[in-house]
Amino acid sequence: MSHDAPSAQITRYGSNAGQPLTRRDGLLKVTGGATYAADNNPEGLLYAVTAVSTIARGRVTSLNVAAAKAHPGVVEVLTPENRPPLAHDPNDKMPPFGFRIEVLQDNTVRYANQPIALVVAETLEAATEGAALLNPQFEAEAPRTDFLNGVRFQPPAVGIGSPPKVEHGDVEAGLAAAARVMEAEYETPAQYHNAMEPHAVVAEWKGDRLTLDMPNQALAMSCASYAAYFGIPAENVVIRSPFLGGGFGSKAILNGPQMLAIIAARMLKRPVKLALSRAQMYGPVGHRGNTWQKLRIGVDERGHLTALHHRAISATSTFDEFLEPSANASTHLYASPALRAEHEGLRLDVGTPGPMRAPGEASGSAALEVAMDEAAEAVRIDPLEFRLRNYAETEPGTGRPYSSKALRECYAEGARRFGWASRPLAPRQMRDDNGFLVGWGMGTALFPCPHFPAEARATLRADGTALVETAGADMGQGAWTALAQIAAEALGLDPDRVEFHSGVSTLPDGGVAGGSAHTASAGLALHNAGRDAIETLAAFATSEPESPLFGAGNIGVVARNGRLHRRDDESRSESYVEILKRAGQSEVIGSGRSARDPELAQAYAMYSHGAVFAEVKVDPDLGQVRVTRLVGAFAAGRIINPRLVESQYFGGMIWGASFALHEKAVVDRRTGRVMNGDLAEYHVPVNADIPSLEAILVPEVDPYVNPLGVKGVGEIGITGTVGAVANAVWHATGFRVRKFPIRIENLIA
Repeated sequence: MSHDAPSAQITRYGSNAGQPLTRRDGLLKVTGGATYAADNNPEGLLYAVTAVSTIARGRVTSLNVAAAKAHPGVVEVLTPENRPPLAHDPNDKMPPFGFRIEVLQDNTVRYANQPIALVVAETLEAATEGAALLNPQFEAEAPRTDFLNGVRFQPPAVGIGSPPKVEHGDVEAGLAAAARVMEAEYETPAQYHNAMEPHAVVAEWKGDRLTLDMPNQALAMSCASYAAYFGIPAENVVIRSPFLGGGFGSKAILNGPQMLAIIAARMLKRPVKLALSRAQMYGPVGHRGNTWQKLRIGVDERGHLTALHHRAISATSTFDEFLEPSANASTHLYASPALRAEHEGLRLDVGTPGPMRAPGEASGSAALEVAMDEAAEAVRIDPLEFRLRNYAETEPGTGRPYSSKALRECYAEGARRFGWASRPLAPRQMRDDNGFLVGWGMGTALFPCPHFPAEARATLRADGTALVETAGADMGQGAWTALAQIAAEALGLDPDRVEFHSGVSTLPDGGVAGGSAHTASAGLALHNAGRDAIETLAAFATSEPESPLFGAGNIGVVARNGRLHRRDDESRSESYVEILKRAGQSEVIGSGRSARDPELAQAYAMYSHGAVFAEVKVDPDLGQVRVTRLVGAFAAGRIINPRLVESQYFGGMIWGASFALHEKAVVDRRTGRVMNGDLAEYHVPVNADIPSLEAILVPEVDPYVNPLGVKGVGEIGITGTVGAVANAVWHATGFRVRKFPIRIENLIA
């Protein structure tokens, strides 16, 4: 039996979902029992190291392959001259959202850190030394590194297939009718994912069957892509990815270094391991591209928007396209009779950007939320009051109702807990006991609720336990725990009675772990699989005259604590163990699928909402900024595990503070190389940078987003925080900084 719609016959109680359970994988991780990709060492293992370009534009003129192969531990060196052909042209994008990958197609260099050869050896040390012995020589051209020398173009799409321009109403007329027009330009830098676990792969071929140990956010989709590149059936590819040390979007995309290791394993008929160094992650595995944004906001005499125009130029590579859809952040949030969001592209000599936690929304809301504060300042209205005056009761432009929206409650509760009511309107009005300037700022948080197709399987066993399975991914967000809770609820079992399997592509397709959609997508599939198993079990019981549930088919039963109860008389019940024993069954297997109702998706605007309030302290002499408090209030539908959700909100808010004050890839304009490609110089917050965090889980019921009522929480925390911190800096200092990250030199007159 397989079903996609809720059952009218069986009731389940929410005793498992909603509980703040600790992580199932926590003990394995803190004791070293969790096996990450690079921890796998099959027999006969070889080690691969990429040699990379030290220029950003030009070509490789020579490689000393003979010197590298003369090293006693080196087995082979792959170059454009001997790289075996692939069944699919790597210059062509792989659907649904694959990128062009660099796998030694030719000697052209398109960005710094591009793989230009692969050295395979018996040991990692030998491979590293062999790569150094290649001593590459280059013919370099002047790199295009920024908005001054990049090539602008009009893209056919931005993000993952979004239109480059969206417009509702007459923007120019709205601006002309405004009492005040705020106009400003904003810049966000290139940022890199920097997951704790670098990209890695252990590839092993047995005939035409390929097994990959690798961190991966999209198992089934990646299997199909690898199969296409190597000309084998998708079922011949197995990806094992039980643990990921962070992904943030970058590990859903195929990349050149991993592909080269797979090629080498096939070529040499031995398993090959490759793990990128921290520095090598700055180039071939995606990043958040830098943006230039301009906003024009028209406001009438009562503080209501008359028009909102958001324009963005987003950087991408010279050979492929992924553009931050930054301007789209302005199309879903504030009520305005006229809206326009438009994008241009800028080609630079960099690796292709890709999805990075809250792609588009993070960079776009950073500009939007500062612009909204500037507009509020222009009409001398409190920033929170200004946002409330422009609160959208329906989706701007389309007029669609929201599937749910508790943003007013987020504003109210966040402001109350933060103490916003005592905030002075003018800047530079507050100091602490040490004489530091104190500032308070806020920003609105918004993130859409996508949904990916997913599948799952649930097996009820004769001993009253269950096994539930889906090929999902846990990047540290707690998917193992939250998904198991959903399945346990559907099965009417305590979570401790449910064994959860995930992270292997041979299991039912768990969809993509991205876009803050994994819990809803894989969770609904697990819910449906559990319900399917219970319905089969109920059919056994209600058709058996000896069962106390006999004849309850039309009345229905309740699944709770490993027993089925008659709905009309709960004293009449029977355990799963008893039902299966009488039926002579060792197990019952249920299957489930997950997909969004297309009619509801068209009828309703589906988003998570929130409000973030920030306090900063600024040294008036040195301009040094410290975030001293962050309070975020978020509404994201039904909460499966409050502990995990709070953790996700914390992570997003910390990243938002990092975006505002720390993160930036510094590029040498002469060479195009990233100069701070390590965690010493690429600054991210440490504990001392984030002394106080509070995340408020605002209750919200969403009957339309999916049958579980679950929305995403992984990315929304960034979207309000960047602007909140920047606005707090202005409130402390009176300096309006429109270029991120905010630096000391921006705050010293």
